[in-house]
Amino acid sequence: MTSRSSRDAPKNADVSWGAFNPAAYIDHNYRNLHAEDAEILRIVGDHFADHFREHSHGPVSGIDVGAGPNLYPALAMLPWCQEITLLDHSPANVSHLESQLASYDPIWDQFWEALCEHEAYGSLDLDPRERLRRTAVVQQGDLFDLGRHAGRWTMGTMFFVAESMTSRHAEFEAGVERFMRALAPGAPFAAAFMAHSHGYFVGGNSFPACAVGESEVWASLEGFARDFKIVRLSSSAQIREGYSGIILACGWRQ
Repeated sequence: MTSRSSRDAPKNADVSWGAFNPAAYIDHNYRNLHAEDAEILRIVGDHFADHFREHSHGPVSGIDVGAGPNLYPALAMLPWCQEITLLDHSPANVSHLESQLASYDPIWDQFWEALCEHEAYGSLDLDPRERLRRTAVVQQGDLFDLGRHAGRWTMGTMFFVAESMTSRHAEFEAGVERFMRALAPGAPFAAAFMAHSHGYFVGGNSFPACAVGESEVWASLEGFARDFKIVRLSSSAQIREGYSGIILACGWRQ
């Protein structure tokens, strides 16, 4: 199903992103490791580990687009990156991310432990807090401005962003396009989407969403990705009301 397309549907620029409350978002979504996130970590961990086992590579630069206060996409890229850009538009999210770099909160340990169930993560001799402190850079920026950085990053993630920043399908497609164009040819990526989301609340403030399904996600990626797979998570929707599940896409920039 496509999102609302009428002129009165909220667009990204209409949203007061300064009102986004990262503490409330974390408390609701990440205080405990949900089955959906554990499934994402398993699939994404397999995808990235398989890539770097099978492909030689030089220095790796990663980007998490629309990072919000969520650190686990960065943790999923951590073993291979010499640099990770955490990009977000909200000043509150940027401040929160900056506060986490010196030593992130203990709640993220459960996510790292889930990743470490995969040999590629568990066998590494690294302190994830120290590694993140040394490699991550927080950048305030707009997803739609990524066109100025075509091919800049060699690995990327975008979780719950393109469909969760607007009610307009054209902006959803543009968001996916900007993310993909920021990646270098052959770069592995993972992107997650709330399926058929009707919008959401964070700390009492409402935010728009674009209702997308597997066909819309596929269509948004097919011109930019190769050998990609789209899966509907087997875990049932349980994080909040107003969505029907999670769609995960993993592949490579063509």
